[in-house]
Amino acid sequence: QALLVESGGGLVQAGDSLRLSCVATGVASNSAAMGWFRQSPGKEREFVAGLRKSLGNTYYGDSVKGRFTISGDNAKSTVYLQMNDLKSNDTGIYYCAAGPIASIYAVSWDYWGQGTLVTVKA
Repeated sequence: QALLVESGGGLVQAGDSLRLSCVATGVASNSAAMGWFRQSPGKEREFVAGLRKSLGNTYYGDSVKGRFTISGDNAKSTVYLQMNDLKSNDTGIYYCAAGPIASIYAVSWDYWGQGTLVTVKA
């Protein structure tokens, strides 16, 4: 059974940094990508960043480009999201995902974690 477990969320001030981690176990062998989405109250789940594990290609949502960095450790089946210069509108629940492609569409991902809350105070 697949399990994705996120950690690293918390309450920070605007301008601070946080590093999220996600450990994946039991995902299918064709899960070539891992990524992060976020969701705020009343909003749809938004693509934040994606990583193609074998090639190391990375993709970012427009709102986080230049501030967030996704990386992975294949040996540990772990993906990270380094978030710098956090802003109040970065607040939300951050979800880790795994799937066959690094798509901006949530429906394209097969596995999801339970999420970790990030709150950024202005």
